[in-house]
Amino acid sequence: MAALAAQPSPVDPIGAERRVSGLTVSTDFAISSFPDYVDPFTSDKTVMDSSAIPSAASRLVEKIKGEEAGRHPSPQPTHVSYMPKLNGNGHRVLRSSTVGYSAPEFKGKLEQMKLVKAYITKCAWIPEALADGQIAWFYNELGIDDVYFQAENPEVIANHIMSLYAAKVAAFSREDKREEIRLDMEAADHAIYIDTSEPGTNAMAGPRYEHRLEAKYLDGTDTTKRFRVETFRSPGSIGDDSKAALRCYFVYQCEFVEPNADPKETRLEVISDRMFLAKATKNTKQTYQEIIEMTVSRNGPVIEVYDIENSREKRLVVAFRQRTARGLFSALSDLYHYYGVTSSRKYVEQFSNGITVMSIYLKPAANLDSKYPPIEESIHQITKEVSLLYCIPQTKFHTMFASGELSLQETVYAHCVWVFVQHFLNRLGSEYVSLVAALDPQNNDHAEILSKMKKRLRTETFTPDYIFEIIRSHPGLIRALYTSFASVHLKVGCDFDPDCVGPTFGAEVLSDAKLKDKITKDVSNEHEEMVMTAFRVFNNAVLKTNYFTPTKVALSFRLDPSFLPEIEYPTRLYGMFLVITSESRGFHLRFKDISRGGIRIVKSRNKEAYSINARNLFDENYGLASTQQRKNKDIPEGGSKGVILLDPRQQDKAHEAFEKYIDSILDLLLKAETPGIKNPIVDLYGKEEIIFMGPDENTAELVDWATEHARNRGAPWWKSFFTGKSPKLGGIPHDAYGMTTLSIREYVKGIYRKLDLDPSTVRKMQTGGPDGDLGSNEILLSNEKYTSVVDGSGVLVDPNGLDKEELRRLAKKRQMIIHYDLSKLSKDGYRVLCDDTNITLPTGETVNNGAAFRNTYHLRNTGLTDIFVPCGGRPESIDLVSVNKLIVDGKSTVPYMVEGANLFITQEAKLRLEQAGCILFKDASANKGGVTSSSLEVLASLSFDDEGFAKHMCHDAQGNAPEFYKAYVRSVQEKIQENARLEFEAIWRENEQTGVSRSILSDKLSQAITALDEQLQHSDLWENEMVRRSVLADALPNLLIEKIGLDTIIHRVPDSYLRAIFGSYLASRFVYEFGSAPSQFAFYDFMSKRMAHIKARI
Repeated sequence: MAALAAQPSPVDPIGAERRVSGLTVSTDFAISSFPDYVDPFTSDKTVMDSSAIPSAASRLVEKIKGEEAGRHPSPQPTHVSYMPKLNGNGHRVLRSSTVGYSAPEFKGKLEQMKLVKAYITKCAWIPEALADGQIAWFYNELGIDDVYFQAENPEVIANHIMSLYAAKVAAFSREDKREEIRLDMEAADHAIYIDTSEPGTNAMAGPRYEHRLEAKYLDGTDTTKRFRVETFRSPGSIGDDSKAALRCYFVYQCEFVEPNADPKETRLEVISDRMFLAKATKNTKQTYQEIIEMTVSRNGPVIEVYDIENSREKRLVVAFRQRTARGLFSALSDLYHYYGVTSSRKYVEQFSNGITVMSIYLKPAANLDSKYPPIEESIHQITKEVSLLYCIPQTKFHTMFASGELSLQETVYAHCVWVFVQHFLNRLGSEYVSLVAALDPQNNDHAEILSKMKKRLRTETFTPDYIFEIIRSHPGLIRALYTSFASVHLKVGCDFDPDCVGPTFGAEVLSDAKLKDKITKDVSNEHEEMVMTAFRVFNNAVLKTNYFTPTKVALSFRLDPSFLPEIEYPTRLYGMFLVITSESRGFHLRFKDISRGGIRIVKSRNKEAYSINARNLFDENYGLASTQQRKNKDIPEGGSKGVILLDPRQQDKAHEAFEKYIDSILDLLLKAETPGIKNPIVDLYGKEEIIFMGPDENTAELVDWATEHARNRGAPWWKSFFTGKSPKLGGIPHDAYGMTTLSIREYVKGIYRKLDLDPSTVRKMQTGGPDGDLGSNEILLSNEKYTSVVDGSGVLVDPNGLDKEELRRLAKKRQMIIHYDLSKLSKDGYRVLCDDTNITLPTGETVNNGAAFRNTYHLRNTGLTDIFVPCGGRPESIDLVSVNKLIVDGKSTVPYMVEGANLFITQEAKLRLEQAGCILFKDASANKGGVTSSSLEVLASLSFDDEGFAKHMCHDAQGNAPEFYKAYVRSVQEKIQENARLEFEAIWRENEQTGVSRSILSDKLSQAITALDEQLQHSDLWENEMVRRSVLADALPNLLIEKIGLDTIIHRVPDSYLRAIFGSYLASRFVYEFGSAPSQFAFYDFMSKRMAHIKARI
């Protein structure tokens, strides 16, 4: 392609804050072939020497794509409309004269045009005889409004005109005569792009200016800068024999009236950009006002369509919260082009309350053939599918949609299953099962071989890119599998209009057996068959999904976990959710119907870290939930856990990812009661589900939002939905009261008590520093001699003991060790930060890389540690391989360990350490204080009515706690310490009696309690009212009974929850007293004593 680049003037005409990045222009047609531009909203044609030069009314255009395949609408028959339905098709009617923008007049335009001509004449690029015509064409017929001319220097404008002229000259000499004209100018606060495109088609090649301006200006990471966009398309083609038209993009940095407006503020005169206020018509302002008011009140997008009076043109308006839909601007173009529609103009407006509004004027692409549906049907389908596009604007398979190979529904479905396949295709398989049978897992060498083989099998078979290539090569199978999925879960909503696009599938609905045969016939090798068969597994596992509900912010799937292989996941999951957003992916797993556990957000420092985190995501989630299940032995809830993994390029979107995760799960828990917004879903599970969640890594500050959001969405159990919320909502923050640490400390103190150790002489290492919940409270409650602390910033060491008061200072301020006063170190002490390189320690050792030193310090044989208490760190920081660094001559270099951080040490490594003489208590036993606190918080929220809960459990506006709340917190702390002591004594006693590893005994106790719990809940004992009331009276906190009354509590708390309280209390007290393997008469003795006690009360 011939091209000519016009260089900027040697003298920068823009100034210090603006600079031209490049002007690249190319074209293929003769100079005379340019048509006159006629503004669609004015009948007067302007010329250069006109005394009055009116500004163009507006401009908009959108990005386009290429070749078209046979179109079939994606089935999602639900129209989205939130405004009053004033027209027969449900759309408002706008008068054409009141729509759009009117730019302020630039009074110096004529004088500027003279300066532009003078500069062009001086440069002599354009023949003098043609200069007036080129200037007039640029000023008057491209629809560029006066804002541009007023903002730009005459020399910059002249450069643009000369660049466009150069493109015409270059086109004249081209052999292929392709008609292309391209211009781009980018500055810090504004940008201009001009390109040629064919209406209604997608340009898959070329500069792709929409993606460029989107990435640089609309989706930029600098939240202090926001940009508005205006685009337009010329009404005619650029040549007699051409279908292409000009499209222009103008980008301006916003200047808000009030830059820091409250997120709830909706007044346009406060939140608007000044240029918008100056240019928007009264009607446009009214429309935006109504849209913004609705957007502020909800979590997802607001979508509306308007008819333009006496025109086939439609106005599509989409409003949403900023930072929640990366890539939506260009994706919308792909959507309406798919249905043979083009845009005449588009606007992107930003508002300082955090709302973005996109307004697009759509009409049929007249140059396309008749295979597309009528404009009414196309707009109907586009409106429905915007919600799905908002969830994931740019999927892995987006190019297949942009090219017309697959529909939007099919590509989004393929993307979701691509995510699913990554986590569940790399399974260990029958070969691993055979290897396990052949080797002895109790043999350390054999166990190490199995561990390495498991990691290799998980990482080397199917990479995400390999899976993607396989899926992409089978569009026909994607279509067939999607059709099967949609035929089950698509439900026609009450607002479906049968005259518009119906649920027409792109392929025949095949049975599962026929799908299996089709896959076998279509694939070419075993790997392809495995990947495409995983689609069938996914389809069969989905019990319910929000995929087809009209409005949503993310895609969620409730899965039947029975497809998981037992060899890898021996404990069957009860429930499983998969959530996919544009920022993240995540799971929520639980082991019992009534379960509770925290939600954590996993961040990745780089792509390599993300790859590792993604590969381990489900297994980590399963392990955390399993640990939670074992920790929850003392409480009615089973174990659950949620993990959200942020995408590599979305590490700053933790809040957005969390909010979408919660909202999309609520879609599957709550009954739909707002037709057109939340339609009923197909529920193959068929039972009510309640999930109790809590804070975890990177989510503590988001819990209040989740609680309020559940209340706003009408969840009857909103008070108990999240624990760990702020006291103003009745929460009991774990960190403020040291709930988790209290349990860990009971195990630490138990070791000292049993071995008669003086804590002040015990040398201590801790991972998870003074900035974290566990780490800070462990420092504040402990009295040992700290010799090393490892946190996210680095390593702090002093063989002579770190200064206790300095550590407490950091812990109270929640600051990392980077803030430690180095003057308080002894001559032998040192600090190595992650960013440090080539550091020489007091011992003479050189540390080349601070991050690597930090990551492995806990494995070093320093001789400085008597007790190690991990209070932070990634799962499996000590595994079967790395544990060997902690064992020298068959003996553990660390005598005592209490695992405060979940999954910090693998089970195999724990057993190896115990064999080497380490006294070790695992996370499932030590780290259970938080779950006890959360359970009692849930119980209080279920027991009180809303009025009583607000009065007795919620702090007032000044932060004052009710007296009942203070007393209840103290009773929770006492219960945590009591439960921890009971389990510690049971494990210690049984270890002395049997010699069985404490790590195994911890699991055995949990399993024994859990199994007995399930039996007791459905036994005759529960049916015995006298026994039931007696056990509940002992299990429930006395404070609650005194304040509310046992009968009232029994009436208010769900029966399933009361059963769980009954079973868990009896089971835990019995097992703690009689051990994990009691005699067959032990329970009889246990209950005989209790019955005698009950009768004595009567």
